[in-house]
Amino acid sequence: MSSATQPLVKDGAEHLRSVRDGRSVYLNGKLITDVASHPAYRNAVGSAAMLYDHQAKPENIERMTFDLGGGRRVNRAWQLPTCYAEMVERRKALVEWAELTCGFLGRSPDHVASSMSAQYMGAAVFDAHDPRRGKAFREWYEYARANDLFLTYVINNVQGDRSKAFGDQGEGAEDMIARIVDEDSSGITIRGAKLFATSAIMANEIFVGSGQPLKRGEEDLAFSCALPINAKGLKLLSRRSFEEAALSEYDHPLSFRYDENDALVFFDDVKVPWERVFVYRDTDMCRAQLHDTYAHVYQNYQAQIRLSVKLRFLVGLARGVAETIGTVNFPPVREQLGKLASQAALIEGMVLGMEAGGQMVGPHYLPNKHLLYAAQVQSQEMYPQIIQSIRELAGGAMLMLPSSVEDFSHPELSRIIQATQISPAMTGEERVKLLKLTWDAVGTEFASRHLQYEMFYAGGQYVTRGHSYRTYDWDRATGMAQNVTASYRLADFTGKSDQAA
Repeated sequence: MSSATQPLVKDGAEHLRSVRDGRSVYLNGKLITDVASHPAYRNAVGSAAMLYDHQAKPENIERMTFDLGGGRRVNRAWQLPTCYAEMVERRKALVEWAELTCGFLGRSPDHVASSMSAQYMGAAVFDAHDPRRGKAFREWYEYARANDLFLTYVINNVQGDRSKAFGDQGEGAEDMIARIVDEDSSGITIRGAKLFATSAIMANEIFVGSGQPLKRGEEDLAFSCALPINAKGLKLLSRRSFEEAALSEYDHPLSFRYDENDALVFFDDVKVPWERVFVYRDTDMCRAQLHDTYAHVYQNYQAQIRLSVKLRFLVGLARGVAETIGTVNFPPVREQLGKLASQAALIEGMVLGMEAGGQMVGPHYLPNKHLLYAAQVQSQEMYPQIIQSIRELAGGAMLMLPSSVEDFSHPELSRIIQATQISPAMTGEERVKLLKLTWDAVGTEFASRHLQYEMFYAGGQYVTRGHSYRTYDWDRATGMAQNVTASYRLADFTGKSDQAA
């Protein structure tokens, strides 16, 4: 393909330039001026750039992107499927991206793009709220899509004292939750905090909304909007960087590359122009934006696609551990590996089921709601079980590893390592590499964060089980029992009429 016909596709270099925008990121009491080069974030930012480089390779463009017109192509996360075949095509591209990071970028660019795409499909919900808000959302979405932006979102409020309402938190809590504090002809001003801004440090823009129920009297909290990460007054308070603590890529191959970070966002009197405000002082509309559109389903459908890849990676690690320590042919180990394989296949199969059981909603094809929520219920339970199973399969093998790659530079220590890291399947160095990779997936602080993330990113188990209850076809299920009991009468057995009985 000649340069004259080369389509316009976002690549890694473009993304790296975009995050050098003067954003305000704070870590260990200091302002970080360039996240693309800082040792706490540079590899994660580079991993995001790698995703864009992958989609921009000439041999990948057709699979990973679709044509917006005018020679511009963007990632298939922005695609609005009009049939089952297009949904499958889109999912294959998302799987390919997830495989590049083994599913460890939980908030990769396709996640929030999926949510916003489903809101765009259901933009009539905004129009019913206020046509001006619907117009604002459509125009912003089209801008974000045309530029293939990396979006993140914050839709959770700071916990505070959960036994009390927001207005009863006490003195000094006025700025605990982001709220509207002023407005004029040009827009609204927001002040306060939001959680959890996963990947915000390496994203381009942030969607601000409310995924938690709001009640009357909380209209100041009832808004949604979108802002560039470098908006004046927007501050990201980063959690501890696992990337910065990683000794080397050899010792921490996952946390060294894929620590997407999580941050608290504080809006310090941030001005939002009206063309970026999508919900305005409407408590029910905050719910409708996510649930009356297909946003909640579509974003979590993407999450299950990513998770199916991550589970496949973890199950592969489990098999590798068993081969490394020579237990793979033990019947109990094979039984455990068979169970792990079935768990990974269950989520992958449910993703395929969501698609096959989907439906047309207007001009768009969307996944099956209940199968999505059922998969979330199962995966929340299964992820910690799979981590525990890998720990059991490995036993003490992951604890008796060299302190760091530097041990190999010491001739005497290197000799001892080669003599003691014995494996029937690989060399001593290969054994150390595999077990360090496994430990980074199941045992390090990075791994612990992923355990917590997979268990709670969609809400507590009572939340996902509630979604499953709400979306199940109970009439069809209970109807079978009712059909059975309606097929016979007491009088058939006693000679008495039902009325007399």
